[in-house]
Amino acid sequence: MIKNIAHRVSIRKYQNKPVEKEKVKAVLRAAMQAPSAGNQQPWEFYVVTNKEKLKALAQTSPYAQMTAQAPVAIVSAYRKDCMLPMYAEIDLSIAMENLWLETDAQGLGGVWLGIAPLEERMKAVEAVLDIPAHLRAFAIFPLGYPDEEREQENRYDESRIHYI
Repeated sequence: MIKNIAHRVSIRKYQNKPVEKEKVKAVLRAAMQAPSAGNQQPWEFYVVTNKEKLKALAQTSPYAQMTAQAPVAIVSAYRKDCMLPMYAEIDLSIAMENLWLETDAQGLGGVWLGIAPLEERMKAVEAVLDIPAHLRAFAIFPLGYPDEEREQENRYDESRIHYI
């Protein structure tokens, strides 16, 4: 029997308390275990807890505004020269999915705010964090302990599933 796995909860507001370092490590460990093309890991992660940097990241996109209230944000970047950019982006998508699932397992709430391939936004994020030129910003992932939970739109549609 196939069960509905499309239902998710998106956390938009966070309690004002820091996230334990061990939980952040568990989240990043999960992201780094994602399979990647050519068995390479083209990504690097920046863990941002500085309030001024979080506020600056919140200004990079209207979608990133919740970052200002988050106790921590993880910014992912991929190495531009390690493989074809398309593969790096696909690999990072898988890594970010793992990251999202692990935040749920750790009792944290996270929102994946993709910024690629919008060049202007990526450059803004890179400037805020002083990310080296050989890396390309990919996404912001604000996370913390949920203050309020809001369900995302349930996009599950049985008619779009084809059993073969």
